Amino acid sequence: MLETALQILNQKYPSTSAEAHCDGPCGVYDPASARIAAEAAVSMTKKIVGMEPPAASDAAAWAAYLNTLSRYVSIKEEQAHLAKEELLVLWTDYFKPPHLEAYPELHNTFWKAAKLCSAVKVEVSVTHAEELMDAIEEIHNIFWATKNREVTYYTAS
Repeated sequence: MLETALQILNQKYPSTSAEAHCDGPCGVYDPASARIAAEAAVSMTKKIVGMEPPAASDAAAWAAYLNTLSRYVSIKEEQAHLAKEELLVLWTDYFKPPHLEAYPELHNTFWKAAKLCSAVKVEVSVTHAEELMDAIEEIHNIFWATKNREVTYYTAS
């Protein structure tokens, strides 16, 4: 019934077509969201590495330790996955063939960054987490260069 009503409305008041060169209005894309998620994953990785296990005989301390560890791991994996999603959207929706012509290593740069997101998710490696931040900085610089803008790359920590 609702479908029929919508068809009648569409026939009586047809809409005009609109076209865009990207999936959303210009200015929607920004690698900052990937950086923020990756930086959270770096922070959790460093916290995990810095944890000191309690004495073997202290059950309450072990419960607290394992609770904190599992929370850090969960956040690290969630944020690394979010960084990957943000990068993949930027790669597949924003960048177009002219960008690839100007930056021939673009696909490899994004592929490497996506693989680093996976590594950060499944490992506890400060090295890989920091390499991910470096890759995102490279993407940041390329992205803003395609817009003929200089935007300073910064981190929260």
